[in-house]
Amino acid sequence: MLFNSIAFLLFFPIVCLLYFCISAAQIRIRNLFLLVASYYFYMNWEPAYALLLLTSTIVTYLAALGIGHFEEKRKKKFCLVSSLVLNLTILFLFKYYNFLAANIETAFNACGLGIDIPEFSLLLPVGISFYTFQALGYSIDVYRGTTKVERDFPTYALFVSFFPQLVAGPIERSNNLLPQFKQKHSFDYDSVMAGVRLMVWGYFMKLVLADRCGLYVDTIFNNVDKHNGGSYLVASLLFPFQIYGDFAGYSLIAIGVARVLGFRLMENFHRPYFASTVGEFWHRWHISLSTWFKDYVYIPLGGNRVSRMRNYFNLFVTFVVSGIWHGANWTFLCWGSLHGLLLCIEKALGVSKQKYTGVRKFYHWMMTFVLVCFAWILFRANNLSEAVTVITGIFINPGTPKPEYANFIAIGLALAVLLTKEFADEYQWKIRVAESKSWFVRHVYLIMMIAYIILFGVLGGDQFIYFQF
Repeated sequence: MLFNSIAFLLFFPIVCLLYFCISAAQIRIRNLFLLVASYYFYMNWEPAYALLLLTSTIVTYLAALGIGHFEEKRKKKFCLVSSLVLNLTILFLFKYYNFLAANIETAFNACGLGIDIPEFSLLLPVGISFYTFQALGYSIDVYRGTTKVERDFPTYALFVSFFPQLVAGPIERSNNLLPQFKQKHSFDYDSVMAGVRLMVWGYFMKLVLADRCGLYVDTIFNNVDKHNGGSYLVASLLFPFQIYGDFAGYSLIAIGVARVLGFRLMENFHRPYFASTVGEFWHRWHISLSTWFKDYVYIPLGGNRVSRMRNYFNLFVTFVVSGIWHGANWTFLCWGSLHGLLLCIEKALGVSKQKYTGVRKFYHWMMTFVLVCFAWILFRANNLSEAVTVITGIFINPGTPKPEYANFIAIGLALAVLLTKEFADEYQWKIRVAESKSWFVRHVYLIMMIAYIILFGVLGGDQFIYFQF
């Protein structure tokens, strides 16, 4: 079920009404209701794949019980490793097996050795990477002793499947979300309206900004051979805002939906395009994933508590794995590798430790933005060959981009609204329309934003980009 679908706009008010009709003291009943609602939400894509979600939940639940039960470290580690192996095997089978099989076949055929590896026609389950990482994070935290074992299965199952953030994050930590399922959440008008404002802004970013950019970007990148360097350049400059509006918009809707119900999810984006270094960009972009990789990959590899060269290796490997997490395509591997390389260069030059102001800050911001946009070409291209075509076309065969004046005007207005808000938030300008102390101003803002979304948004119910991961 998509957030930008009629089905969700009917589903969510019904869930809220029934949820708040249940007494706040009946925490267990409320959780069971949310669990059923979450599975219904997920099963709207492919009912059979709810079994995978349940399997991952059961495996990590039992592993945590085993870790909490055994005293010997060897047995605790066995439970953790079993959880990791089983979950990652499922993830590999559905997400990476066919990619690896095809590349092994190609390599053997290139050497003159014919080999035929069977492939599986499996539809990638929506959000499998997100809920798998969330569940594994819980297993690891229990093993480390930083999280208590959750013995109530319905509560833990709700933690893994909580519908606002189930299919595209934020990837929540057990220490933040699990305790909230044991608290009383009474209806609070201010909290509900705060959630609604977040949802409306998320819908603006998705429908008005991202999907309008997508009308142009998808046309160019899905028909590379029919366009020139000028179109490639415009599409490459619009895609960063398409993916930002799409994913940050989803995250804001998810955070807003949870807030209406009384839950607080972690911030997932913090104005990433204001970053002055690539390292800072990753402190602002997809925060729940970047911190997950930091805590569960980078630090276990040794982090920065090792020699300089080993530190560079740890950093690079972490971002290679991050690239692979995004999908079974060489483009993602190259995208992650490029970011890892850029971060190693920044670390070697001491750029990441500097605090820039004035002209130097503007220069570093501009360089960071250009590098991030360049890397996004690898991320968006359908394959490496098309990525090379786009990059070479921008520099060798610029040409004139195909004009789409009406759409470009709508995109320009959306960018103006976005940048005004983000500048105000970044530099703490005292512009508080959405959160004005005036009841009248707040509600007029909501009405105007909803009208703006209806008038200028792309209301076709397009899927969110990150659902494919």
